[in-house]
Amino acid sequence: MPKKIKNKFYDVLTFEKLLQAHKRARKHKAYKNEVVKFDMNLENNLINLLNELRNGTYHIGKYFTFKVYEPKERNIKALPYRDRIVHQWYVEEFIKPYIVPRFINTTFACLENRGTHHAVEEVQKQMRIFKRNHGDFWVLKCDIKKFFYNINPRILLNIIKKYISDPALLNLTNILIFSKENEYPNVGIPIGNYTSQFFANIYLNELDQFVKRVLKIKYYTRYMDDFVLLLKTKKECIETKKTIEDFLNSNLELELNSKSRYYPYKMGVNFCGYRIFTTHRLLRLSSKKKIKKNIKKWNLKYDNGTLDLKLAMQSFNSWLGHSSHCNSYKLQQKMINKCHFLYTNSTDLEIEKNLLHDME
Repeated sequence: MPKKIKNKFYDVLTFEKLLQAHKRARKHKAYKNEVVKFDMNLENNLINLLNELRNGTYHIGKYFTFKVYEPKERNIKALPYRDRIVHQWYVEEFIKPYIVPRFINTTFACLENRGTHHAVEEVQKQMRIFKRNHGDFWVLKCDIKKFFYNINPRILLNIIKKYISDPALLNLTNILIFSKENEYPNVGIPIGNYTSQFFANIYLNELDQFVKRVLKIKYYTRYMDDFVLLLKTKKECIETKKTIEDFLNSNLELELNSKSRYYPYKMGVNFCGYRIFTTHRLLRLSSKKKIKKNIKKWNLKYDNGTLDLKLAMQSFNSWLGHSSHCNSYKLQQKMINKCHFLYTNSTDLEIEKNLLHDME
């Protein structure tokens, strides 16, 4: 693999590549108005987009902003559909094949075969190995304060320049990073862009490399802005935390969240929705509270005849899938028994049988 991406921009800037990007971008969104409208004149729209990218006249469209409230309140910025095609093309043709392979093996999030459950399995595997080889140990669990909002775009661009020397590609990268609507124009990247999750990983890859290459810490796992280090002593945790804080502040202009702390491994590691121990895994208390609250809400709607059964079943099935990755069989049975709507008719009975079969 070459050290830098050179002379690749125009090689992969073709109608066929943009068409492939369009097909990826429209997945699960084919019936949305803007996608349907784009599809109605697909060939001309893609050709116009191709020419803009080729001639250097491409500009980002106007963001649409909305809020999400799970797992916490956030402002999400969504671009027009044509821009999402460009993001798909940029990530799939450049970021994934050239930059992602340079990441360490124990960084997760938004990467193929590196989701939350793989991250949890990695942490538990490291805990077991550490316990077997060294006996009792300590956990340093950290996360970044308002990570996406505090990424410095100029630092991000300088980091990416270590991977890219193609002038046309750097010009597009500059547009993707800096063309945003933000009340703080000199800091942050938009949450919601397909590129943002990869830019965020590239940004914190600097931390990964520092921890592994400079600090020589073997047992380290990161999922986006949450990361876990396994260390022998409390003193080592204190010193390492201070070193990491200094690195983040001086190199990336980031701060650790006040929730970052260290503790003995027997307390378990709260990570990616689970409490992880060397011998087993449990759901976090917040997940238990949330499903109980949802079931109570669904039951009230069911009793009133206003429940959207399909949506409720999808949500409940998702929770069952999540909880099946830990020791939660009794909890699952208890939650199933609380649901009024699972045994209403033969269709629901069949759904319930499938749920129970998946749990086994």
